Amino acid sequence: MSFNLDDVNIGGQLKVGTGIVPAIKEGATKINGSMYSEGPVVFGNQTTFDNQDGTLMIARNTNNDEHCEIPDDDKALFVRGDVRIETDGNNDHGLHVDGDTKIVGDGRADNTLLIKSAGQTDVVKISGGGSIVLMDDGDAIFSKGSDGVRLSTRFDSADDRPKPFDIKHPSRDGYRLRYACVEGPEVGVYIRGRLKNVKEIILPSYWKDFVYIDSISVQLQPIGAHQNIIIKRWDDEKIYLQSKGGMPIDCFYHVYAERNDINPLITEYQGDRCEDYPDPNHHKIPKPERNYKDPNYAREQNIRTK
Repeated sequence: MSFNLDDVNIGGQLKVGTGIVPAIKEGATKINGSMYSEGPVVFGNQTTFDNQDGTLMIARNTNNDEHCEIPDDDKALFVRGDVRIETDGNNDHGLHVDGDTKIVGDGRADNTLLIKSAGQTDVVKISGGGSIVLMDDGDAIFSKGSDGVRLSTRFDSADDRPKPFDIKHPSRDGYRLRYACVEGPEVGVYIRGRLKNVKEIILPSYWKDFVYIDSISVQLQPIGAHQNIIIKRWDDEKIYLQSKGGMPIDCFYHVYAERNDINPLITEYQGDRCEDYPDPNHHKIPKPERNYKDPNYAREQNIRTK
């Protein structure tokens, strides 16, 4: 038996199915406006679902009533308010999303996305053209760029070797170009260039607050003829040169210096891993709280030239 009604107004409670439903109360204690359906229940397009894929199935709105305004970006489900999902372990994954996902934070919490593991090896795994695995112990694996090994292993390997970059050769087909970083016992900076008919190397204006002035060293290479160029003196703005007999100067130059905005390197320290470095600001302290000029770990600069 069925009933076809144009409008139904229910002032109390609507129940579809049998059984007692504690959440909406019963009898004299019933919650007016509450509803129960035993399911399955379908909302939206009648033909989207062919089977009973869930207790509640929500499809797009296809109502063609003249007063039903469906926006171009309509959604099958729009929730304005907080959402909590508790899984019952019936499936491998408590939340399964087919399609792209966008998450926008609102500043209420410290994290836009916080994922806590239940002690499993993989906290997050992203697969496809490449694979990313975030581990429960804080490590990570990238199939591209880290050859499918843990990043900590890659970092340890990099610490044991020259720091290279490797790119497609810019001028030879079928070849690659590999360079390595210059390594030394200081956090150094340099400038280089050519002087022609001038007697002063002008240092960057910020060097006076950026480097130890007494760590500056200079290399000169005369061009075209021996000029017997010497360095008369230097300060935090310029390097003053002199040539034999006052002849015009034409030379290449390199100027090196040690930075003073961070503590000098501790080049030798006791330990088995780089995490044993004595200054915790480089690896143990959270980044926003790090102080690379921490006076507790200050030491003498590595290079002095005066």
